[in-house]
Amino acid sequence: MRTTIRQIGDVSVIDLSGRITIGEGGVMLREQVRELLESHQRHIVLNLRHVPYMDSAGILEMVNCHKLAKERGGAVKLLQPAEKVRDVLQITRFDDVFETYQDERDAIASF
Repeated sequence: MRTTIRQIGDVSVIDLSGRITIGEGGVMLREQVRELLESHQRHIVLNLRHVPYMDSAGILEMVNCHKLAKERGGAVKLLQPAEKVRDVLQITRFDDVFETYQDERDAIASF
């Protein structure tokens, strides 16, 4: 998995690419979010446009990121999850945990 962080106003957008599965990317995602929160960045959008697949371990890492952000007064929102990622979110019933957007401007404005 690869990540790039962009700052748009007070929102940090993490562009992710590659699979997020057990052993692939989950820890990297958590560390990226933790670093942002430690630098007082509380509004985080995970751009999942280029994540073709995520297993339940990857979803759990996203939930942990969401929980950590919430504990620190912030939020993690999702942008453009691929169909297979949406399916895993629905199967695990975490689709109700995350606000999900198809348009980056809408995701950023939601903060």
